[in-house]
Amino acid sequence: MSIGYQKASINVVIAKENKLLEQAFPNLDIKWYEFPGGPQILEALAVGSVDIGTTGDTPPVYAQAGGKTLNYIAYETAKPNSSAILIPQNSTIKTLSDLKNKRVAVLRGSSSHYLLVRALQKANLTWSDIKPIWLSPADARAAFQKGAIDAWAIWDPYYAAAELEDHAKVLTTGVDLSPNYTFYLGSNEILKNHPNEIKRILKQLGETDTWVWSHQPETIKLIAQSTGLSEQVSQKFLERRPNPSHVQFVTPQVIQDQQQLADTFSNLKIIPKAIDIQQAAWSPN
Repeated sequence: MSIGYQKASINVVIAKENKLLEQAFPNLDIKWYEFPGGPQILEALAVGSVDIGTTGDTPPVYAQAGGKTLNYIAYETAKPNSSAILIPQNSTIKTLSDLKNKRVAVLRGSSSHYLLVRALQKANLTWSDIKPIWLSPADARAAFQKGAIDAWAIWDPYYAAAELEDHAKVLTTGVDLSPNYTFYLGSNEILKNHPNEIKRILKQLGETDTWVWSHQPETIKLIAQSTGLSEQVSQKFLERRPNPSHVQFVTPQVIQDQQQLADTFSNLKIIPKAIDIQQAAWSPN
């Protein structure tokens, strides 16, 4: 069983660091692969390099529109406070409307891509009103530090790192703009051949969340070790996360939220065609 994850997936990072799945499933050969973002995880899922992956809400919409096979298995509680559009400390930008003609960094197809689209809509701006700069989180942070971009749409823990270490200011968070779900996605093959193991793994990850909240100092240390972030950044990252962050099977409301995201992107021609999220939702029964 190969699992693709990223730094933002606290439950998965803690399960990996504490070897919780290896202890719970001694007969399963579990392999872990870290990726910089959700789009790369879904690329790996599509070619069979990973069986399960965790991503934000936008990458699976992009992947499904691109004809990639994926299945929504489960999600974690929405965390709109964990993403933001950041501006430098000395920026003259005061409101979302001030983003007009500005260079805004974002990872294409990431959850922050949707946040940026929704923020522009709120300000009555269109995509063509800004200069989008497509960058990975690491490259965007370097550009932000050098003053090569005017704003940056990003998620935690990169958001926390920029706030604490680069003195970034928050122009807006995802509150009332983007729910910012974490999704667990699986391949057809793994769900067909190992549905019971998948259910048990998700249950174990849900129990990991309980451990996280009852062992916060240990969690902060483990996140810092695993990600290379400072303990201060790890603490900020953890504090912004909903407590609890339940891992649960996708609900009609979550599918509806995802459909709104997909419809927004297809209407704006960001994705090539309209898609039906329900078609990619796995039923555990």
